[in-house]
Amino acid sequence: MELIKELRSKQEEIEDLKSLVTNAREEKDMREMAAEELLEAVEVEKQLQHELFRSLLPKDEADERDCILEVRAGTGGEEASLFAMDVFRMYEKYAQKNGWKFDVIDIMESAVKGYKEASGTISGPGAFGKLKFESGIHRVQRVPVTEKSGRVHTSAVSVAVLPQADEVDVQLRNEDLRIDTYRSGGAGGQSVNTTDSAVRITHVPTGTVVAIQDERSQHMNKAKALKVLRARLYEIERQRLHMDRSKLRSEQIGSGDRSERIRTYNFPQGRVTDHRVGITHHSIADVMEGENLDVFIDALLLQEEMDAIASFAA
Repeated sequence: MELIKELRSKQEEIEDLKSLVTNAREEKDMREMAAEELLEAVEVEKQLQHELFRSLLPKDEADERDCILEVRAGTGGEEASLFAMDVFRMYEKYAQKNGWKFDVIDIMESAVKGYKEASGTISGPGAFGKLKFESGIHRVQRVPVTEKSGRVHTSAVSVAVLPQADEVDVQLRNEDLRIDTYRSGGAGGQSVNTTDSAVRITHVPTGTVVAIQDERSQHMNKAKALKVLRARLYEIERQRLHMDRSKLRSEQIGSGDRSERIRTYNFPQGRVTDHRVGITHHSIADVMEGENLDVFIDALLLQEEMDAIASFAA
């Protein structure tokens, strides 16, 4: 209401200034001064209209939540696992830069000490809202440390960012869960051996499977697995509601689909390109240190807002 009052007051001021500018009885200096003030007032009016649209846009209540980050090595073998480790650490550094808490949930190492899979929680105000557009395929082009001839290889990792859910959001019924325990690093399977601390939980209705073997305690691994499972089920429901309610998210930004290639990291040329907003940053080292990720994140959030305003105004 305050914005509406301010906007109406500014529009009245614009009408008065227009009258002054077109009034032939007024002195020339006065008319010129009014013309300058009119240009400024019109700019302020545009800003107020933009702010008003923003305030009326539906908010995603998940934006303020903590989030769960999942990074998986894709095509590219061992090199992909090394890049998965780099990407996971990039987000850890970015979280620290923002004053957020970063906790590892689980890491599955590859033969060359990269990460086949890694997951962690990022806790802090607006963490999910900032990172939600990081989900998708991140492609890397570089000479692997394992490459003798110096050829550039292309590999990929997939990233998923999920809003954290609590027991109120997602209620898990015991009869819907199948819980298996197995030895860390093993292939898995039911066992009564007390040293089998790794836990795999299957949500039978959806077929969602979460396996955690990071902790030595079976109890702690189960708690972590339940946290990840809740986040995945919550995201499934959010996406379903999102599809039902509107097509608010822009095609250009992308669907957040994990199979969509969203960004390319080209090490020989020292550049990172986000394919959704067409932005290239030419200091790849800074990006990998979590320093300049905001170049892409801010552009994606602005694009989302502009698209939302456009569809709202239409």
